[in-house]
Amino acid sequence: MSAHDFLVTLTIVLGTAGITTVLFQRLKLPVVLGYLLAGLLVGPNVALPLYADRGIVSILSEIGLILLLYALGLEFSLRRLIALLPRVGPAALFQSGMLIWLGYVLGRALGWPRLESLFAGGVIAISSTTIIVRAFDEQLVRGKLRELVVGILVVEDLIGILLIAVLTAVASGEADGAGALLASGARLAALLGALVVIGLLLVPRATRRLRRMDRPETMLVASIGFCFGLALLLNQFGYSVALGAFLAGSLMAESGEQHYLEELIRPVRDLFAALFFVSVGMLIDPRAILEHAVPIAAFTALVIAGKIGSVAVGSFLSGNGVRTSVQAGLALAQIGEFGFIIAGLGLTLGATGERLSAIAVAVSALTTLLTPFLIRHADRIASVVDRKLPHSLQTFAALYGSWIERLRQPAARRSARSLLWKRASWLAFDALLFAAVVIGGVVFGPELARRLESAFEFDATAARWLVIAGTALAAVPFGLGLLRISRRLSLDLAAQALPVPARGVDLAAAPRRSFALALNLLLVGAVLLPLLALLQPFLPSWPTLAAAASVMLVFGWLLQRGASNLQGHVKAGAELLAEALSAQSKTQFVPIQVATGQASADESVPELATARALLPGLGEPTALRVEPGSRADGRSLGELRLRGRTGATVLAVLRGERVVLMPGANERLESGDVVAASGTVEALDAARELLRAPTGAQTEG
Repeated sequence: MSAHDFLVTLTIVLGTAGITTVLFQRLKLPVVLGYLLAGLLVGPNVALPLYADRGIVSILSEIGLILLLYALGLEFSLRRLIALLPRVGPAALFQSGMLIWLGYVLGRALGWPRLESLFAGGVIAISSTTIIVRAFDEQLVRGKLRELVVGILVVEDLIGILLIAVLTAVASGEADGAGALLASGARLAALLGALVVIGLLLVPRATRRLRRMDRPETMLVASIGFCFGLALLLNQFGYSVALGAFLAGSLMAESGEQHYLEELIRPVRDLFAALFFVSVGMLIDPRAILEHAVPIAAFTALVIAGKIGSVAVGSFLSGNGVRTSVQAGLALAQIGEFGFIIAGLGLTLGATGERLSAIAVAVSALTTLLTPFLIRHADRIASVVDRKLPHSLQTFAALYGSWIERLRQPAARRSARSLLWKRASWLAFDALLFAAVVIGGVVFGPELARRLESAFEFDATAARWLVIAGTALAAVPFGLGLLRISRRLSLDLAAQALPVPARGVDLAAAPRRSFALALNLLLVGAVLLPLLALLQPFLPSWPTLAAAASVMLVFGWLLQRGASNLQGHVKAGAELLAEALSAQSKTQFVPIQVATGQASADESVPELATARALLPGLGEPTALRVEPGSRADGRSLGELRLRGRTGATVLAVLRGERVVLMPGANERLESGDVVAASGTVEALDAARELLRAPTGAQTEG
């Protein structure tokens, strides 16, 4: 590569990208799509006189990837990321496990070999951090949604690294996929642990010292140098440069200077990020899309539907509301750089053909095209999903967040952490032994069947079925143990949030049962789906799919039944709250303030405090007043989209002497109405603001 070639390529790429970016901005379309179009135009697959050297663009795009992940790391200090893990870990496991499994099943349905189908599952499992972060920056997505999505992406990237190690072991003929996973996980954990300990001792202190020098160019050069150095170090150990760049940003964020650094590197980051998306566009081959149109369409539909559904379910069960969970699923409905890496790995190892690489690029391009539109309309789609849920599930969703909130309170959190550490080891033990028995039965089963034939003169078919039956019988105790331990753990965690009384009537029994069932689904899904993904090459596809689907359907039916039973408890709570508010309104209504996170006016409304004590599990039932001239005056609950926007559920509406229990979407509010609502403290604060907002005011959502 000569300097002239480099200059020509850079001129062609940046010139074309500049034109397409201006065009897409004028059309009010995401500029990421303009970069992809620029890549298609300057790439080798379109007969235009513009041609950029793919090797040079690839090198520049790697720089863009590193800088994007470094900037992302600056947003997420290590302490913040660790605090997020309980909220994002289950959703990441749900999503990656589900997509690996379904990708494998789809590959087999298309007639592909087992190994190529497994790689296909890996290709579609990991969403694109680069694409999502860019789309969020363009559309100014901030706050809870961005925090949730980026946290999931970081965990997914770690899963992707382990997935590469396992697929390499399986494709190389090493049968012990579980052993490869454990060994790779242990190596990664040890390396990251050492880097974090050393980094926390040195990096924040050095960053603050550089900042005191007040020389922006020195800080810029030193910080980017550290970023590339750590990325190179991780790459030398066989891991992704993206992980090293993210870790560099997280360590520097511990200094407290992350906002200064973000502003400093933004122009450099944006330039090279554009080159990254141009490089993706250069991979798009219209002829390959036409040749493999059917599998491309099938995998694209699977990525969109599978990621939206699995992320939404996993995120909701982790304690995020319906609206935020659906928005997160819509944001994550694409694949990117890890898909290319895994497809290239399969081709290098001889496990796949060139068609998987072509399909990966096409699916990535199509889902990338859709991502900005899905993010832009996520709020509207999430509101529709929330409205279409059965009323019992809507109530359950609002209360579930409050139960998770109680579980996260300091005293309950300490006990919950102790329970998790104690029982998680047994869960992992049963899962690994289950996997070992199944893999051992598949790997050594044929030899054992031959020995049975020769030793006992069995028929070949009978010997094979005997081995299968023996393997199943040996694995069943560990599978049942996994279900038993997850059930016991979910019951214990639910009791931490909603304690069982020492004596008397257990008034929290109904909400505790519903909470325990949801936690059980979360635990089983977070363990079962990755386990099935690991065992797919060793299990028959369709029977496994049917068995897993049956388990999830049973859990879903039980959850629906539990939500229906919960309605009786909620209705009784609504009646009690209405009585309390009616009694209070005969004297003087004092609005309850929850801005501090506590119902501080309980002393002013003793009846409401009594209602809370008598009916635990209803979150923090709170009285809210519809203010004169507010946008809520004269509008129905459905028009306000109160629950969809805030996550709070309305238990009763008090209007003078009239009380409406469990009002429907058509119930209209009037000035002076007292609304009894329940949910998390955050949801109730948002509901208060919505009811107070003057006509014409903009509210979130």
